[in-house]
Amino acid sequence: MSTTTTAAVVESPGAGFALSEVTLDDLRPDEVRVRVTAAGVCHTDLGVAAGHLPFPLPGVLGHEGAGIVEETGSAVTKVAAGDQVLLSYSSCGHCGNCRAGHPAYCDTWLPSNLIGGQRPDGTSPISRGGVPLGGHFFGQSSFAHHAVVDERSLVKVPADAPLDLLAPLGCGIMTGAGAVWNVLAPRPGATLLVTGAGAV
Repeated sequence: MSTTTTAAVVESPGAGFALSEVTLDDLRPDEVRVRVTAAGVCHTDLGVAAGHLPFPLPGVLGHEGAGIVEETGSAVTKVAAGDQVLLSYSSCGHCGNCRAGHPAYCDTWLPSNLIGGQRPDGTSPISRGGVPLGGHFFGQSSFAHHAVVDERSLVKVPADAPLDLLAPLGCGIMTGAGAVWNVLAPRPGATLLVTGAGAV
């Protein structure tokens, strides 16, 4: 059954975020509806809202969400209603990189997460007044009270985990810490300078 919720919609490039009532589509077998309790704001969200990155607008952004599972699709097995989860990027699960355990290098990563604004089948999980909006941003569009999320995008966390502190990790850990661990790969005794602030 579809769900009505409130989302921060970007109507056009540079218009900013405005609260609007939207409708979330029925869950597909591999999707989960999450009540979003916290979300980080990343420079990527701001870049898309400003029109610097391609994404279909009007649309709902947000890719550092966290919340509580409310409902699961019929094929979902790794989470259940009531679980606390962090939301992250989407991946196909079928390409060579996904099968090799490297979903960040998924063959469909760019259209599935950043520029597509829709599910792989061409539909958006978010609409307003019967008109589809750009959605499925990083498999979640978490700038809303509720989000339809790919099961592959979820990370279950303990029931007492502080979601408001953990939400930004959906992007920050993989981009910031991931770059250090996987690319720089510092060895014991190496010196590393980190400047700036924020999750990344």
